[in-house]
Amino acid sequence: MSPRRPVVGITADFRMLGAHPFHAVGEKYITAVRDGAETLPLLIPVLDPPISPEEILSSVDGLFFTGSPSNVSPARYNGKAPREGTWLDERRDTTALPLLKAAIAKGMPVFCVCRGFQELNVAMGGTLYQHVQEVEGRFDHREDKHASLDVQYGPAHDVTVADGGILSRLLPEKTFRVNSLHSQGIDRLAPPLVAEAVASDGTIEAVCMPTAPGYLLGTQWHPEWQWHDNPVSRALFGAFGQALRKN
Repeated sequence: MSPRRPVVGITADFRMLGAHPFHAVGEKYITAVRDGAETLPLLIPVLDPPISPEEILSSVDGLFFTGSPSNVSPARYNGKAPREGTWLDERRDTTALPLLKAAIAKGMPVFCVCRGFQELNVAMGGTLYQHVQEVEGRFDHREDKHASLDVQYGPAHDVTVADGGILSRLLPEKTFRVNSLHSQGIDRLAPPLVAEAVASDGTIEAVCMPTAPGYLLGTQWHPEWQWHDNPVSRALFGAFGQALRKN
């Protein structure tokens, strides 16, 4: 009998497809969690009212917070009202933010990507830029939505890894290129978090939390995209899987 794989809960987005509500997760995240970390993925719906963090945490061994086309609501960090047409997902905010805090407090392994990275900063008391490309000195971190997916998710800019963190222990290279598909980004870093990697324009691209009782890593880029072909992505998902097996 094969050993039980760790169960990883993956937060869903709330979508309306026609007249019907759906809870959706991109397949790229599911397969990276399953194959890259060698785990059993379990999708977490974002219901109203939400499933309690305690009930979710009793059923999983770790959590993965995905990227999304939607933005974290600025009301969650006392930000300015969003521009007209901004896609928010209050259902996901209501489930994800308390769940993140509860999982971290419990010492459960957590991996956060893109929107999940931004959720992590907000959940722990930080704030976000809603439009990084409009901040003086920053470059445009958005993808070309008219390009092919391979171009959109292709290497866009360098990041430099800080000494002494999770990434510096995992990766032999201290500077490497990442993809870039975001408009939101970290403004004020939450007090418990530490920058793990930074772009050349000062944008924080990865964070950890040294005081967390368990494994915790967040990346602004998308390591799930064709993870098997990227040595950095393989290392990140492999480390997440190892943390789950040790927990």
